[in-house]
Amino acid sequence: MAQLLNRCRRAACIVIMASRTASTSSKKTTRLKQLLSSPELTFLMEAHNGLSARIVQETGFQGIWASGLSISAQLGLRDSNEASWTQVLEVTEFMADATDIPILLDADTGYGNFNNARRLVRKLEDRGIAGCCIEDKCFPKTNSLLDGRQQPLADIEEFSLKIKACKDHQKDPDFCVIARVEAFIAGWGVEEALIRAEAYVNAGADAVLIHSKKTEPSDIEAFMSKWKNKAPVVIVPTKYFSTPTTKFRELGVSTVIWANHNLRASITAMQNICHQIMSDQSLINIENKVAPVKEVFRLQQDSELKLAENCYLPKK
Repeated sequence: MAQLLNRCRRAACIVIMASRTASTSSKKTTRLKQLLSSPELTFLMEAHNGLSARIVQETGFQGIWASGLSISAQLGLRDSNEASWTQVLEVTEFMADATDIPILLDADTGYGNFNNARRLVRKLEDRGIAGCCIEDKCFPKTNSLLDGRQQPLADIEEFSLKIKACKDHQKDPDFCVIARVEAFIAGWGVEEALIRAEAYVNAGADAVLIHSKKTEPSDIEAFMSKWKNKAPVVIVPTKYFSTPTTKFRELGVSTVIWANHNLRASITAMQNICHQIMSDQSLINIENKVAPVKEVFRLQQDSELKLAENCYLPKK
């Protein structure tokens, strides 16, 4: 009996160690850099906590967008830097622990000047985050999709030096810093977007994110026609969602971010369930509409804990 128990424990330990080895076979930073530079169009899916991040990975996406809007919203806060950078960092740490695929953090403006931004990069590296995206607006930022709000842009030289500070102080050469160009959001034209994008790439940015809130992709088309593939281009088609993905391929876009859809889906689901339970004062009509508790346990990887208990807890 004792020999059988020891064999079971050894088998459990082998399974645990094998899963850990598989998850660390290549660096997340390297994989994100490869996604950005791939000749094929790649996709990042939004997540805002450990559970949603694991769901994104299980679905088959190769990378995760840790959305500033979604992280702040799930904390009940506005997307105006009301969540401190340490609170955002804590959320992304749980997301990194829950997944094996690279995470790109929406880091707003870097939460301050160059000194705040370069310190953020070091802390993200410590927590296994593969890269960050920093936008060229002033701190505190305003969400880009809010209507009628002023969107003051940072000075080009100042923001370029912020990007340079991040790149100079990263420890992992594959950690990615993406410069988010908000010229179109602020009402400027394509020439301003091009000037800013080129300055940021010259400062060391690994890619540029070109943002637009138009309902069609004319801003992106105008930029791509003159950019000449100087660096990878990332887009966020939240507002021009009806544009066929083939169009992005034709334009030479590197990466598409589906930026807030898990958050929005969860809001709809929770509102519907709450209304139903409030109306019925019963669970009878909703039980077949929600995930079973067993699915929660599975996503929490309870099976790994069971194996670990067999391996590390003494048996009476």
